[in-house]
This record gives sequence, structure tokens and C-alpha cells, in this order.
Amino acid sequence: MSDTPADRPLIRLLPGHDRRVKAGHPWAFSNEIAMTPAIRALPPGGAVRLEGDDGWRHGSWSFNPHSLIAARLLDRDPAAALDAAWAERRLGAALALRERLYDAPFYRLVHAEADGLPGLVIDRYGDALALQANTAGMEALTPVLVEALRRLLAPRLVVARNDAAVRRLEGLEEGVAPLLGSDTTARVEEGGLGFAVDLLGGQKTGWFYDQRENRDRVARLARSATVLDAFCHTGGFGLRCAAAGAARVTLLDRSAHALDLTMETARGNGLAERVEAQRGEALEALERMGAAGTRFDIVVADPPAFAKSRKDQPQALRGYGKLARLAAPLVAPGGFLFIASCSHHVAPGDFADAVIWGLGRARREAKLLFQGGAGPDHPVHPQLPESAYLKALLFQLP
Repeated sequence: MSDTPADRPLIRLLPGHDRRVKAGHPWAFSNEIAMTPAIRALPPGGAVRLEGDDGWRHGSWSFNPHSLIAARLLDRDPAAALDAAWAERRLGAALALRERLYDAPFYRLVHAEADGLPGLVIDRYGDALALQANTAGMEALTPVLVEALRRLLAPRLVVARNDAAVRRLEGLEEGVAPLLGSDTTARVEEGGLGFAVDLLGGQKTGWFYDQRENRDRVARLARSATVLDAFCHTGGFGLRCAAAGAARVTLLDRSAHALDLTMETARGNGLAERVEAQRGEALEALERMGAAGTRFDIVVADPPAFAKSRKDQPQALRGYGKLARLAAPLVAPGGFLFIASCSHHVAPGDFADAVIWGLGRARREAKLLFQGGAGPDHPVHPQLPESAYLKALLFQLP
């Protein structure tokens, strides 16, 4: 982003449309902005000054005239220089928080608006970083961000994981490629285990840090237990349970590549004798297991998002109800069911209601032991409660 503060275009909010922004909301929508032909012609992702119709200065924002979320807050200072030094300060503040939270360099380093970098996600795997720029503003700032990361952390590798479908809403192409470095191998350490991470071909940004505390919670229940990890991806829940002393762990996923990677991790950590992998569509496999009378002490059901957009919400809720209905019969009496949703468009209460409906349909009583979301390296902007996308429920089923 080539940007001179003095030359930054001025964007004005329409009369009576500044209440949210004045209250601290980091977004301005296209129907709140006075869209002149000149403003509509501005390049996506450029920096602008945003003001109310009363002259109230709201700072420096990135602007995309083609997006519903047209402006996103970058800095309260309208004259802020959005250069590598600015990016280094933002990244440094995010790093300082994570270093207070965690002893080892494995965490989500940047979580978008909550860290003052709207639409940007960065996951850290020691000296390797996965960067996902989901807005035109962060796409434009990527060279500045990489330079700031180089100065701040001297990473061996930075990979652009720009394959999220949400980029289409910003008019951005999807793709995955190294931005810095050529050796794309990476590892994450968690719970005393080392996991290989596929930064080029894995899901999302390679590892689901958001479930770390929930994996801790489930692993504490796993000694001598039989465990089913459905939608296991690279086996975070299942292998953590195996390391905690589970008697037998069954990993279930549709991806042969993910299961191969998981079993490689199991072998590398001396767990393979107590771990088996099954490839298949999870819902179909759960139904077959239920019909066969298969039971586990712990069942984990952590699927990909069922709702990709708001219009998918009703179908997604039916899907979560069905998932709970199929998973519950697999839980042995006195055992545990952990079920989660990463669907941004499904509210926590609606998700819980759908799961409880499914438990009722399965005729299983339940005790809710925990209801929560992502770990603290995924902070939530107070004005954006919808960004608390992860919902997690842990039950004991008598």
C-alpha cells in the first residue's frame, strides 16, 4: 500500500449514520457512506480518512467500494503513517499479549479486528508463520506486514494462506504461496506432543489453535478411556487423549491425506499402537457405528462449518441436531460428548438448542459440564460479538 497521509481521500458518513462508529464500532457499511462517483472509483484496499457529516474525525480506515463492509478501522489517527513501523507496533502488541499467555511460540499471533488488523489472521509455528489476508486492506498491506514480521520475529518461513472463500466478498483471488522462505515444513507442539503441520495443503491456516483449551479439557478425561475423534483432521483431540493415557483412540475423517499425517504424528510420538484411523464420511460412519452398537467413553464431534453464509443457518442447525442425535448413542453410560461449531453464522444459544434437541431425540439425559469458545489467543473485539465464531459444549451422558 503506497500511502501518504496528507493525500488520503476523505470519506464521509451520511447524516444520522454515525452512531455505531462514534460508539467505537470498527466497521462502516456501504449504506452508511456518501458514495459519490469519485469514491466508488477508489481502488479496493486503499487507506482513507473517515469523517461524520458533522466533521467528527474517525481516523484512518481501509476502504473497499465494492464490499458491504466498505470501511474498516486501521488507526484512530487520520494522519497515521501506515508503514512497516506502524505494522511492527501493531504486531508487537499482539506478540506481547501472546507471550504473556503462552510459554512456547505456538499460537494465533493476530486475530483480525481484536488486534487492530481487520481481516488479518496470522498463526505462529515457531519460526514459521501462516498469514491469511481476508480483506482488500490487508491484501494491500501484506508487503508491509511481511517486512514488519521479518524485523520483529526473523521467521524462516511466511506462507500466504489466502484460500478462504470470504476473500471473494472483497473481490480478491484465492491462492496459497510462500511469501518468505522456501522450506515449507512446520511443526506445532502441544500437550507434550509434536504435530507436523501442512501449511500449503492443510485446512484453514494449518492447525486449529482455537480448540487448544478444549483439547486440554477433553484430554483430562481420557485416562484408560476409549475415544472416538470424528472429523479429526490432523488428530488434535484424539492424539492428545492417547498421550493422556486413553486405552484406544479411533480417528475418523474423510481426508486420506489428513489421516496419513495424523498416523505419522502418532508413530512419531510412540502412540500408534493405541490409535487407529478410519476414512469415511463422519455422519454416515456415526450412523453405522450406532446401528452396530459401538460405544466409546468419549466422543468428540468437531466438524467443519455447516453454515457458510447467513442463509445456511436453518440447514446448519438441523445438521448440528442430527450430529448430536447420531453421536449421543455412541457414548457409553457415564461417558462424555464434546461437540463444537465453528460456523460464524450460528449463534451460541441456537447451537446449544440444536444439540440439546439432538440429545433428546437420541433419548439421552445429559449434564452440561462446559460451554465456551476459543482460547485467549483468539480475542474478540467488544463491538463484534459475532466474531466469537467457535461454540463448544461438553456433556456427560449418564
